[in-house]
Amino acid sequence: MIIPAIDLIEGTVVRLFQGDYQQKTEYTLEPMQVLKSYAEQGATWLHIVDLTGAKDPAKRQLPLIRELTDAGLLKIQTGGGIRTREEVKDLLDSGVERVVIGSVAVSKPEQVSEWFKEFGADSIVLALDINIDADGNKVVATHGWQKSSGVTLEQLIATYRKVGLKHVLCTDISKDGTLQGSNVSLYQQVKSQFTDICWQSSGGIGKLSDIDALKPTNVDGVILGRALLEGKFTLAEAIQCWQNG
Repeated sequence: MIIPAIDLIEGTVVRLFQGDYQQKTEYTLEPMQVLKSYAEQGATWLHIVDLTGAKDPAKRQLPLIRELTDAGLLKIQTGGGIRTREEVKDLLDSGVERVVIGSVAVSKPEQVSEWFKEFGADSIVLALDINIDADGNKVVATHGWQKSSGVTLEQLIATYRKVGLKHVLCTDISKDGTLQGSNVSLYQQVKSQFTDICWQSSGGIGKLSDIDALKPTNVDGVILGRALLEGKFTLAEAIQCWQNG
């Protein structure tokens, strides 16, 4: 499916270039307006990155997220610097369907495995941001892409399959925010290697032909952010393109 995405800082829809807070574009859009528009165009899910909460968990935008879930228009998956069980529980209690877990899944696998057991694998999406090195190794980056974990994508998948891993959002960092197309071969590899996992592709989509290019990979979801906000095409057009596969 096509999954539209928004990044939020202090209640405002923004966009970061390759995760850099210094390279921020603000859009004069209210989150609720965007949610309603995406629902009208045929979306069933919305992906939200809480960038305020990622920087300071005490400032997580829970009231806004609850407002968006209460609208009942779209299922929501959200994350941004999730570090504790309480944060996972608070988000699920606010009506979020899935919580997106990033860096802590790499640094504290035993802790996050317990969250899988408590909340269920359907309630958690692993967000794995990767750099592909000169040897083709898919190395996971953490802390807003500032650090290399030294852990490969395959190693993490092996760890979390033991607790029923279902959903992985995978981003090739070099593609994010560039509108230059996705890393199609990456998604072909991971989807064929781990057929039991629902893979969400993220990063790089700039035109409808980039969506077309992902169809043969059998990836389960395509995250769209900047291209929609900048009007490269509409969400309705993206959904139609995907369904015509």
